[in-house]
Amino acid sequence: MSAYRAYEVTGVRDFRLVERELVAPAAGQVRIRVEANGVCHSDAVTAEGQRPNPDVPVVPGHELVGVIDAIGDGVQVWQVGDRVGVGFLGGHCGVCDFCRRGDFVNCADQPWTGYSTDGGYAEVAYAKASGLVRVPDGLSAVEAAPLVCAGITVFTAIREINARPGALVAIQGIGGLGHLGIQQANKLGYQVAAIARGTDKAELAKRLGAHHYIDSTSEDPAAALKRLGGAAGIVATASNVASMSPLVAGLAPRGQLLVVGASPDPLSVQGLDLVFGTRTVKGSLTGTSIENEDNLNFAAAQGIRPMVEVLPLSQAPKAYEHMMSGAARFRVVLDTTR
Repeated sequence: MSAYRAYEVTGVRDFRLVERELVAPAAGQVRIRVEANGVCHSDAVTAEGQRPNPDVPVVPGHELVGVIDAIGDGVQVWQVGDRVGVGFLGGHCGVCDFCRRGDFVNCADQPWTGYSTDGGYAEVAYAKASGLVRVPDGLSAVEAAPLVCAGITVFTAIREINARPGALVAIQGIGGLGHLGIQQANKLGYQVAAIARGTDKAELAKRLGAHHYIDSTSEDPAAALKRLGGAAGIVATASNVASMSPLVAGLAPRGQLLVVGASPDPLSVQGLDLVFGTRTVKGSLTGTSIENEDNLNFAAAQGIRPMVEVLPLSQAPKAYEHMMSGAARFRVVLDTTR
């Protein structure tokens, strides 16, 4: 193979299938034969022209899984043939102030896969060695792809709660993130309350591991959580910030509301709810590459799997449109081997 197929995007949803020359990886990078790539809602930042330079073509996709087929100079540990994934954070620099203090997630010089550097809507991808995630044999590429972004996002947030076994943890939203968060919270030993609109997902929530289901259209979710003793943590996965604001009152003392549903809208919180009960509202952004390996190993061992709809790479624009429609149940994955 001297060339490979990739979908570039410019402007607003201007997807174009192109052939790119296959080149050797740069120093500190590896070349990956992509086997699967998850289609994430965050791809909208790239596909909807919200980048600083939307006229410059870029390959979207930050949930890619494949096999290393070439290694650049200076790369250690990794070998040709290794199964790897790459998430949104494309590899820390190791020398900025944040990296020197061990805060690799907030590295000041880190590529954002599928946004500032090419991602996984392609047969081949290139990635920094510091951004690689080892994929266990217990997960297929299609299963692992959504986990390297959606999975690590909720896994990191739930682990930040750090509550006693059996404590109540609520997952708001049963979608691409929430359906994974329910499984993870259950397997981590928490009592799990799922919060969603309507009753149509109640049975699914129970199958995924929720012990309680709260229909936010028929009752105040904060009041419902209080009746259950208050939540040690609430992971808010919905992109509708207005639905998050009332949840703070449902936290137990020292409880945390962890926001992972990204939105530009303001979050409104009553100061009394924070002060009386020493409650916290905080954001949580994915995790490091080694934490992502913990996430994948935990999923493989505990039977945590994403619910996916699979399409071939040739239908990448259709896959993106389907994801944006909100009709997908619950993650769309591009299979580049088809």
